[in-house]
Amino acid sequence: MIEIYHAPMTRGIRPIWVCEELGLPYSVVPVDFSSEYRASPAWRRMNPVGKVPVLVDGDLTLFESGAMVQYLVDRYGGQGRPALQPAPGTETHARYLQWSWFAEATFARPLGEIVNHRRVFAEGERSDRAIEEMQERSWLCVSAIDAAVTAGPWILGEEFSAADVMLGYSLMLHTALAPGDLPDAVARYWKALSARPAYLAAAAA
Repeated sequence: MIEIYHAPMTRGIRPIWVCEELGLPYSVVPVDFSSEYRASPAWRRMNPVGKVPVLVDGDLTLFESGAMVQYLVDRYGGQGRPALQPAPGTETHARYLQWSWFAEATFARPLGEIVNHRRVFAEGERSDRAIEEMQERSWLCVSAIDAAVTAGPWILGEEFSAADVMLGYSLMLHTALAPGDLPDAVARYWKALSARPAYLAAAAA
């Protein structure tokens, strides 16, 4: 049984979503998200930097959500289940990797900075301009996605993939942290993502 150590709204949504898409048996282990617990030796043995989530599958422990997603589709995708990725070595797979990494390294980064800024600094110490700059960077990412999804329902066109899972979580954060009206293509894309039963199950976990 795959175990996913998770706290609501964290990146644990990604591997849970993939498990749901693939029909894999898994269990969610709730994590105390307090800073005290996440700094404890017990949790640092699971995740050395105190973040959430952690995935355990047999003897394997992973603490990076993007790696969890890729591991799950590589090990369990296909053979009667959805592949959730194009054939490795193809140009389409290269674009799959690009959007998967973009979702975390480029899109989620400014959103994480907004969360950190609000958590670390008291109300009177926060820099509104810093938050605005991070929101602007997030909207630039939305524009890039908007241009990419005009040709099809998903980021790679007609086929849903784990890159959509990666982007879906970052879009969820964007709608919460950088409010505003999404461009038409992204609005359509986000509506389709957030209506998927697997997403709904992951978001409710």
